[in-house]
Amino acid sequence: MKVIKTVSTMKALAREWRREGKRVGLVPTMGYLHEGHLSLVRESRGRADVSVVSIFVNPTQFGPNEDFKKYPRDLGKDSAYLREAGIDGLFYPEASEIYPPGYRTYVDIEGLQDRLCGRSRPGHFRGVATVVLKLFDIVGPDFAFFGAKDAQQVLIIKRMAADLNLDVEVVTCPIVREPDGLALSSRNAYLSPGERKAARVLSTSLRWAEKAVGAGERDAERLVAGIRSILEAEPLARIDYAEAVDPETLEPVAEIHGEVLVALAVFFGATRLIDNLRLNV
Repeated sequence: MKVIKTVSTMKALAREWRREGKRVGLVPTMGYLHEGHLSLVRESRGRADVSVVSIFVNPTQFGPNEDFKKYPRDLGKDSAYLREAGIDGLFYPEASEIYPPGYRTYVDIEGLQDRLCGRSRPGHFRGVATVVLKLFDIVGPDFAFFGAKDAQQVLIIKRMAADLNLDVEVVTCPIVREPDGLALSSRNAYLSPGERKAARVLSTSLRWAEKAVGAGERDAERLVAGIRSILEAEPLARIDYAEAVDPETLEPVAEIHGEVLVALAVFFGATRLIDNLRLNV
């Protein structure tokens, strides 16, 4: 596994791969890898000839009072995971490589970046879209792999790729969960034992919603009210949002019909976790 720290070296390596006719897969991450990330790595290795994982804790997607400085980092463990997984390249740049002095160009995805998580985290998706576009330019992937847990992020990146005519296929991979249902997230490391137990209510509420729709519930307001009642019954849970939305526009829906995204963001102590469920009626 090659460890690449500069943009120029990564670009040169990517050009070499393209000259050799190799298809390149990219898994963008912020590190502190878990089985969710590794499932993306396996998907990349199955589709592409060479696979790159980027590890970059992107400062532009964190707000002023968020967890940028304490975001979990463990490059040694991450590198060991990636070597074992057979990754060809680890792109691990410093912030000054991605945002050199005088940097002032950003990407906005109008109409999508300010809903759901974007309401609570102003500027977050501007930072996400910007760094992902830069990674696409630097690595030049044929495929890029993202987890379905970050449904809004995936939608925004797909919209950006389509709108800017980017020659990359954005691949969405299924949510990976713990045996008790909690979606894997690097931020799960922040949870106290009590908060970790309480966080199971996220998947519990989504399973309830799936059963309710299976039993014939079609009123979105009633469905969301039922989800909220389950979340509110957990003393350690504080709801940021619980919504049923159109998966392409993120606009709230009145009726559960066709494809609907049920999306949650809930605080457990200071830790904000997200989860979602796609319904197809």
